Amino acid sequence: MPAPTLPAPSAAPPAHRRTVRITVVLLFAAWLVDYADRLVINLVLPSIGAEFDLDRTQQGLVVSAFFLAYALCQIPGGMLADRFGGRRVTLWALLSWSVFTALTGFAWSFAVLLALRFAFGVAEGVFPPAAMKVLVERTRPEERMGANGAVMSSNAIAAVLTPLAVAPLVAVFGWRSAFWSTAALGVLALVAVRLWLPAPLPRTEGAPVEAVARPRLREVLRKGVLWRFSFMMFGYSTIIWGLNTWVPSYLSEEHGVSLTAAGALVAIPALGAALATVLGGRLSDRLGGHHRKVIVPGMTVSAVALLLMANTPSLTGFVVFGTLAIFAASLAYMPIFAVPLAGLTPEYVGVGGAVVIVGGQVAGIVAPPVMGALADAFSFQVAFGFLVLGAAIAAVMSCLTPQDATAFRAAADRAPGSPSPVKESA
Repeated sequence: MPAPTLPAPSAAPPAHRRTVRITVVLLFAAWLVDYADRLVINLVLPSIGAEFDLDRTQQGLVVSAFFLAYALCQIPGGMLADRFGGRRVTLWALLSWSVFTALTGFAWSFAVLLALRFAFGVAEGVFPPAAMKVLVERTRPEERMGANGAVMSSNAIAAVLTPLAVAPLVAVFGWRSAFWSTAALGVLALVAVRLWLPAPLPRTEGAPVEAVARPRLREVLRKGVLWRFSFMMFGYSTIIWGLNTWVPSYLSEEHGVSLTAAGALVAIPALGAALATVLGGRLSDRLGGHHRKVIVPGMTVSAVALLLMANTPSLTGFVVFGTLAIFAASLAYMPIFAVPLAGLTPEYVGVGGAVVIVGGQVAGIVAPPVMGALADAFSFQVAFGFLVLGAAIAAVMSCLTPQDATAFRAAADRAPGSPSPVKESA
């Protein structure tokens, strides 16, 4: 599936359109590899569990080790990007995570696997805020959400392509080969970004011209409004990472589906998520924020579908309801970012964006082992039912957050501290 390109506004000069499109394509490729690297572990968990004699709780901890490091490094990654530049930090992240992905293929024990997954999480953890800063520096505010939607659709597309590519590879060469293959893709993405990423737009074209002091961490962390968006991301990501982690194992253990067939089945809801991510970005642009109008109905549908999915005895019903659940939930992804990205200045996008992202990584820490423990103690049905809590959290927080950039600025400026990390109202 080709990477999407973004049509820039017709009034933009050709050089600007070229900058936006190349940036979108390169970030799309980097995020595609980033997300594929994370998904590989979910597909090979049954093989790893069998080789190292791990129960479901331990398998969940293997996934959580990555997310613990990933969450801890979001805000430091934003600070590094704000200080040293998004491009430099992005290149460092691509190199580091490719190394640790390759090393995962050599793991010889549960303890070593945990250590390598934690190191991998550190390397990938600095990438999201750096990539967000790269995009902000090379786009105009009015095209930013559309560009980000195109870039972030890579995650869902990776969820489609990864099981289709990895499952046959593992079936023939074993689970270790999957990590070596994705590491090679990471090196290719590194070379492409290093060679072809355009320079940032002139300050007057891509960002406000007012001088703003370099942000201090405490000034951003004291903005409670950002943490409300982070909680919203936590709710959304609980659903996504809960399903991504345990659906392959469920299909194998409860329905006797082979790894190759499971990869094909997992690709169906992933394709729905890809479409929903792009659609959510377009709706967010059209609504000028107002994420509640998308997230509340989306999460309501997702919650109902999750309950039906958890309780259906039919494999067909499980796939159909699971696809509906993840499609409805994925509509929320871009709207969660819309208002913060519209309100934050480029100087604060790295750290401010990291605060929002970290909520999703905390969900990645919590959901896999909790669901594994519930599956061990009760059943997969109870484990999947747990995901309804994520839908409820996202819907509630969407009602408790500012609905547009102006309200976001006002809420952020009410917190003590200066200078303000938000754009001045027109």
